[in-house]
Amino acid sequence: MTRPFYVTTPIYYVNDVPHIGHAYTTVAGDALARWRRLWGDDVVYLTGTDEHGLKIQRAAEQNGVSPQEWTDRTAARFAETWKLLDISNDDFIRSTEPRHHNAVTQFLQAVYDAGDIELATYEGLYCVGCEGYYTEDELVDGDCPIHDRPVDHVVEENYFFKLSRYEQRLLDHYEEHPEAVQPASRRNEVLGFIRQGLRDFSMSRTSISWGVPLPWDPKHVAYVWFDALFNYCTAVGYGVDEEQFARYWPVDYHLVGKDILRFHAVYWPAMLMSAGLAPPKCVFAHGWLMVGGEKMSKTRANQIHPKDLVAEFGVDGYRYHFLADQRFGPDGEFSYESMVARYNADLANNFGNLASRVLNMATSYCGGVVPDARADGPLVGAAAAAFDGMSAAMERLDFAGGLFAVWELIRAANAYIEDRAPWALHKAGDATATAEVLGDCLEALRIVALLASPAIPAASAELWRRLGQSGRPDDERLPGAATWGLLPAGNSLDKGSPLFPRLDPQ
Repeated sequence: MTRPFYVTTPIYYVNDVPHIGHAYTTVAGDALARWRRLWGDDVVYLTGTDEHGLKIQRAAEQNGVSPQEWTDRTAARFAETWKLLDISNDDFIRSTEPRHHNAVTQFLQAVYDAGDIELATYEGLYCVGCEGYYTEDELVDGDCPIHDRPVDHVVEENYFFKLSRYEQRLLDHYEEHPEAVQPASRRNEVLGFIRQGLRDFSMSRTSISWGVPLPWDPKHVAYVWFDALFNYCTAVGYGVDEEQFARYWPVDYHLVGKDILRFHAVYWPAMLMSAGLAPPKCVFAHGWLMVGGEKMSKTRANQIHPKDLVAEFGVDGYRYHFLADQRFGPDGEFSYESMVARYNADLANNFGNLASRVLNMATSYCGGVVPDARADGPLVGAAAAAFDGMSAAMERLDFAGGLFAVWELIRAANAYIEDRAPWALHKAGDATATAEVLGDCLEALRIVALLASPAIPAASAELWRRLGQSGRPDDERLPGAATWGLLPAGNSLDKGSPLFPRLDPQ
């Protein structure tokens, strides 16, 4: 039986259109999901949209439409963007769907029945942008530390979740499962926050109506995080299909930005524990994608939309840059100039150039068919190292490190060509040596197409086709498919046009 593997992105707020920060997480999740499918895992990859809360209600009012009209319109933009970027999500959940409303209602009742929700009066500071509460000492010059803008002073009768009851249970959980928050710096951040002492938090609102009503008191709607976080359980059958839910829960990875780490690694596991459910296996919090040294935000007007970059770099060029150019974990800095440089160096000069020169020479010197690859050729070790390096890096969610390992095989193949000079061997009439070199390089290209397919699926599939292979790399299964020597001799080759035409840096 195949192993279940469940990975999620956050569900994104629909108060604005998707930008490259949203796509950064989504492309990473897609590469991970594609990689695990190559291993034959039973993968569920979930993304979607968060559509309740005060922020959405205000955005709808500002645009002169109802909240439902606004969410319908904006959620479609997210779905279109993921289709544009060749995202292979298995589900796209919207928090306004009936299936989610029903699941959240059951979840709320379970937490209430556990005795962890009590009515009280809340007075404090609230950031609409975060949909989160802050203490005075957490603010920066009186502003929200995430959004750099004033917070609201709120006085309301709310229901409170007794988070303080779970302080020790959370500490015990993270001591037993240190891998449950990654990278390690984020785990330390979470532990530090818990050790400062956890305060009960408001989990309902009466000042807004756009949300899920509490089943025991419909005058209140659920605080958006109590609603939104549960999407991860809704999507795999909570309250509807117990067998499916038991198969996929707990989730293997929640991929989130560091600004929502507290909600995912403190509030969320405590809420799950209260309802008698297991916490996530791993919350992996990555840094922000910065532009000009600042986090992207609507207020700073520095958002960049994926479609604008896809128009210049293509889908695979876009995906490759955001996977390879920076480590998944720390903050990263985006610049157009570095994207052009990365595209030209890695995709045009290395990947694309190797494919072009090998296919062109094999077409000219070997009659357009695949010669035999030697079992003991000089690229065998480089191919094995690429597979091992990619495998180890993907276990750490180090997408850049994994692709670097694959590109080492590309560099080895290019160096091998320069060293052996098959054009000179052909000119000298040494057909056997020419065929040996090109056979080795064609087999290296097959393995490159296979290993690079989670990052650049379209280009990898096209290279696969040009090598005379049927189907797509996605159809293959690791580790067997990475074994050297599987490209059938006699396959018809198609040299084609450049896979990644060089861009003018100007």
